[in-house]
Amino acid sequence: MSTYGRQEHLLGLWKGNSNVTILIDADGCPVVDLTVQTATKYKVPVLILCDTAHQVQRDGAQTLTFDKGADSVDFALVNRVHPGDLAITQDYGLASMCLARRARVLNQNGLEYTPENIDGLLFRRHKNKKLLRAEKHPKGTPKRTKDQDITYRNALERILQSA
Repeated sequence: MSTYGRQEHLLGLWKGNSNVTILIDADGCPVVDLTVQTATKYKVPVLILCDTAHQVQRDGAQTLTFDKGADSVDFALVNRVHPGDLAITQDYGLASMCLARRARVLNQNGLEYTPENIDGLLFRRHKNKKLLRAEKHPKGTPKRTKDQDITYRNALERILQSA
């Protein structure tokens, strides 16, 4: 099944899948606690994936820890995600791979990655990396706000309610 075009096929898969799991790319993820709390409310299992530099343990979630290495956690997550699962990541490359596996993907600010927006996000990442190589640094990320947490929780609950 193609992942391009509209995602109605995923919504049907999502609603019919009672075995949804949330997989969190926890290396540097600011919404681990919010995700576990919300998933517990909806009785959805959570799998936290991190490397040895970011060991994250939370009650109500299973944690898998991997050796430090370029993208080791990303590849471990992609190998474990199934159609209809929900992946939480801020990594556009990982999001793209999860979409190809027919999972839903949400970032830490409540943006749902889709086949319609992922190409533009990957292109923006490419442009930012070119700026970094040219030593023209884009602005850094501002401190996380309560509003971002609220927006994220609302997006996560909306997705879980559709399950």
